Amino acid sequence: MSKKVVTTTLKIEGMTCAACSARVEKALQKIDGVISASVNLTTEKASVEYDPAQVDEAALAQAIEKTGYLVAQDNARAELAVEGMTCAACSNRVERALNSAPGVRSAVVNLTTGRASVEYNPAVTDLDSLLAAIDKAGYLGRLAQEEDSEDEDDAKLRLAARRMWTAWAFTIPAAIWMLIAMTRGGHQHGWPSTLSYNLGMVLLALPVLFWAGGHVYRSAWRALRHGGANMDTLISLGTLGALTTGAMVFFLPVENYVGVAGMIMSFHLTGRYIETKARGRASQAMRKLLELGAKTAIVLVDGKEREVPIQQVRVGDIMLVRPGEKIPTDGVVVAGESAVDESMATGESLPVTRRQGDEVIGSTVNQQGMLQVRATKIGKDTFLSQVVKLVEEAQGTKVPIQEFADKVTGFFVHAVLVIAALTFIAWLLFPEAMRAVGAPLAQWLPWYNPELTGMTLALYATIAVLVIACPCALGLATPTALMVGSGMGAENGILIRNGAAIQTMSNVDVIVFDKTGTITQGKPEVTDVIAVEGDEAELLRLAASVEVGSEHPLGKAIVARARQKRISLAHPQNFQAITGKGVSAEIDGHLALVGSRRLLEDHGLDPHGMDEEIARLEAEGKTAMLVGFEGKVIGIVAVADTLKEDSVPAIEALKALGLETAMITGDNRRTAEAIAAKVGISRVLAEVLPEGKVDEVKRLQQQGLTVAMVGDGINDAPALTQADVGVAIGTGTDIAIEAADITLVSGSLSAVVSAVKLSRATFRKIRQNLFWAFIYNSIAIPLAILGLLHPVIAEISMAMSSVTVVGNANLLRRAKIKAAS
Repeated sequence: MSKKVVTTTLKIEGMTCAACSARVEKALQKIDGVISASVNLTTEKASVEYDPAQVDEAALAQAIEKTGYLVAQDNARAELAVEGMTCAACSNRVERALNSAPGVRSAVVNLTTGRASVEYNPAVTDLDSLLAAIDKAGYLGRLAQEEDSEDEDDAKLRLAARRMWTAWAFTIPAAIWMLIAMTRGGHQHGWPSTLSYNLGMVLLALPVLFWAGGHVYRSAWRALRHGGANMDTLISLGTLGALTTGAMVFFLPVENYVGVAGMIMSFHLTGRYIETKARGRASQAMRKLLELGAKTAIVLVDGKEREVPIQQVRVGDIMLVRPGEKIPTDGVVVAGESAVDESMATGESLPVTRRQGDEVIGSTVNQQGMLQVRATKIGKDTFLSQVVKLVEEAQGTKVPIQEFADKVTGFFVHAVLVIAALTFIAWLLFPEAMRAVGAPLAQWLPWYNPELTGMTLALYATIAVLVIACPCALGLATPTALMVGSGMGAENGILIRNGAAIQTMSNVDVIVFDKTGTITQGKPEVTDVIAVEGDEAELLRLAASVEVGSEHPLGKAIVARARQKRISLAHPQNFQAITGKGVSAEIDGHLALVGSRRLLEDHGLDPHGMDEEIARLEAEGKTAMLVGFEGKVIGIVAVADTLKEDSVPAIEALKALGLETAMITGDNRRTAEAIAAKVGISRVLAEVLPEGKVDEVKRLQQQGLTVAMVGDGINDAPALTQADVGVAIGTGTDIAIEAADITLVSGSLSAVVSAVKLSRATFRKIRQNLFWAFIYNSIAIPLAILGLLHPVIAEISMAMSSVTVVGNANLLRRAKIKAAS
């Protein structure tokens, strides 16, 4: 058998000459499994043919990076709608087909939404190739459209309802007829005659099976044609097996189960209807988000008002927003002042005041005054669009705990087919032994008939095995809970990037908070100006003159105080920011220093005379900055940042949840411990330079702790990445949504509590669903093998298992995730 060969193209960064390209090419050719490798210096690309059974793209990239060059992650992402999937075996098959396609980095298929999230290398493959891979697996794929989702859900629900009611229109008369026949001496004798009864059952069952349930057989045939099997395969074999008894009853001593075939299909279609309805509820949050967007905007053109569709608004347009109206798109207030309800974005119920110069979020509601807003973001760049995209991506990911369920689902249907065949053979060859095994339980089951023939029991048990096995419950366990959880999060200002973040956040041991802007407001103010020689105005002038060139919040606070006092500032020369120590500049021809003790000592100044004042200020939680000028220490400027209103109750709530809290800051230990004591944080990581935050997080992880890091999402990006879960916290449209696993829109610490509660509630539902699905299958299948479950009872329990899993996920909506709850 010839081995499979895959060709891929990798873009390489850092090559400058022919020696570079030759070095990379040689490294690739040495890898086991690489058939050929060619590196083009001009295009900066490597074309590699390899055997995927021996090596993958990750190994190729690793080999290139070992030579000292980088592989550019030139990935594209596609959301594809997949039609024809009916159970977990289907989604598993599509996922395998996509992941084995050349150029696909990762593919995740969500049965609940009917979508595939695919990350691929556009240099190797394209959308047509991805859709072809889906088609080859036996399903129909197309590019997903955001606006399709609600219409699709409604259409699917109407179709499922029509099929269900059509099936029951024929099944109910059949069931009544069966009941009458049983009361008249047993349906094996029929009523009014055996012949009319047997023919009548066939005539009533055929429309149920091939009209209402025809799509089930088409799905099973499509799977079989492409070498697979799914839930519809099991239902098809079970119902067709029961249907054959309608013919066999005329020639062999078997029960007529044609009516049972109709009932099995009717219950199956009922389960599908309830499941479709429940899936729609699971995706409600996404629909709500899409509905929040404004449909029109009033734009000022040459001083005149003009109402236009939201699609026609352009960046720079001035929009007029009256009280009670939605702000059409993200922008900046250029005139007016009003209270704005931002609950749709932040989850906070209280409105916030917005005035000239403030940013506003599109789709939030203007409550009181008239606002004029200049549009800054439109279309897919708006905050709401980013949120919708993030939620979609989260719903297209998987939770690590799901991996085992996926492995089971991959061979589940095939295993059931084998078990069903063995069950049929066992009942034909060893009927008495099989009866003896089930005898202790049989006396408690009203539907069990010990007088049935061996052939009848063989059919009875085989049909029950086929229709009771439920891979759907396993496949729906995680995605439904993940959909509801991520949607609820978005409604409450908690944006979750992926399923793994939910599982990790639910198991976190310690939450590390960056101090500035997280625990505190991030708006420090000058509290004390202490001059050695008594001239406080001159001390403030020199300090502020140095800090004019600084971007640090503490420096800005000093400049703001000087300008507030109308102090004229000098123009600094040779400004320099020394990371973790402070700043220096030449003022009036002399070197001026503003910063820590270490900064002054590095320049030969002795700050020990100020130790007592520094100790007092730091004990009060203030940051004391020494000021040096003309070779001597001339004073201290102290700055303090006020705590956020909810910092103390939020830390208390996290402790009540059993979590340890820590604070990381560049402040000296005395100041840091004073602030930590105010909010109730026990572990303090002080005097940490920006680059040292990663090491502190690593240190905690080395102690065996699962660490969540909460920061502003920009300055703390490396630490957020290093942590097991990175949580970005901020306000407005400028939040770095891409920077963390979880983004909290409101900027309040109570949102951290809500994120922990939501993650725990979601992961608890996922665990419950998986547990229920495994327990159900491990009990139901053995009972069916022993002939202890009537096929109709088996189908009812199978349908209900899927519905239970989806319903349990929807119960998440009742979870109390607010910090105050």
